[in-house]
Amino acid sequence: MSNTALEVVGLRKTYRLRGREVRAAAGIDLTARAGEITALLGTNGAGKTTTVGCCVGLLTPDAGTVRVLGQDPLRADAAHRARIGVMLQDGGLFTSAKAGELLRYAQGLYPRTWPLDDLIARLELGDFLGRVVRRLSGGQKQRLSLALALLGKPDMLFLDEPTAGMDPQVRRQTWQLLRELTADGACVLLTTHHMEEAEQLASRIAIVAAGKVVAEGSSEDLTRLAEHQGTLSFTTSEMSPEDAKRFASRVRDLAAEFGTRVSVQAGQRRTLEDVVIAAAKQHSLETDPLKDAAIANPATATGKKA
Repeated sequence: MSNTALEVVGLRKTYRLRGREVRAAAGIDLTARAGEITALLGTNGAGKTTTVGCCVGLLTPDAGTVRVLGQDPLRADAAHRARIGVMLQDGGLFTSAKAGELLRYAQGLYPRTWPLDDLIARLELGDFLGRVVRRLSGGQKQRLSLALALLGKPDMLFLDEPTAGMDPQVRRQTWQLLRELTADGACVLLTTHHMEEAEQLASRIAIVAAGKVVAEGSSEDLTRLAEHQGTLSFTTSEMSPEDAKRFASRVRDLAAEFGTRVSVQAGQRRTLEDVVIAAAKQHSLETDPLKDAAIANPATATGKKA
C-alpha cells in the first residue's frame, strides 16, 4: 500500500494584477509521504503559498490535480477535513475571541485531540489565554495558530512559515512537536525561509522557482549536487590573443556538445541557502516582476489568498 499522503500533479494557478496575468504556479509536481516532513523552499513569489492554498482547498487550481490523503480537498467531507491541520501565514483566527476560548472551542470539533495542557505548556501559551486575540503580538498569534493546527492530531499537516516571529526556545519546541507527530505516521508539508529548520526537520526538500519544482532530494543530496556543478578554468597568458580566442571558441563548442558550461569556479562548498538562491537566479527569466506583489498583497489580484 502506498504511503503517499500528498500528490500534486501539474498544478497551475494564475492571477490578474493591474490588468496583467501573473503565474503563481506553472506546473507544480510534488509528493509527500506519511511519516515524513517535506519542506517547500524558494524565494518570495516562487509559488509556495499558492501551492499550499490549493492543497488545503482555499484556492481552486486553474489546471492540475491535488490529492490529500487520497481525496480532492475541494470536495472533501467534514470527516476528511478533521484529519487535516492547517497553519497559514496570517488570518484564520477569530480576533474578538479570547485565546483560551478559541482553543477550548476547537478542541470540541475533533474526534481525537492532542492533550491541550501539553500544547499550552510546550508552546508557552499560558500567559495570554485570557487575552483577546486581536491584542496578541505577532509571535503569540503564531504560537496560537500552531496549537490550533496541531490540536486535532492531524494525519496531514500544512504549515506556511510556522516559526516566523518565534523565539529560539519555542522554535525548538515546535520542531520537537512536529517530530513526534510524524513519528506517529503523520505527513507534514512546511514552507520556511529558515534553512536550518529545513535541514533539521525535513526528510525531503523541494525547491520551487518560477512556479515549478526545480530540484528535490534530501539536504545532503541537494548541496552535494550543487558542489558538483562547478567548471574548469584555464590560464591563457602564454598564448597570443588570436590563439586565446581560438582556444576559448573550442572550449565553448566542447562545453555545448556536452550540455555544460565553463563559467563557474569549482571546489566551493554549497549550502542549502546557496542552492535556493541559485535556483531563483537560474529561472529568473521565467519569472514575472509583478509576481511578488500579487502574492504579498492578494487583495489586489483576482482570486482568493495567494
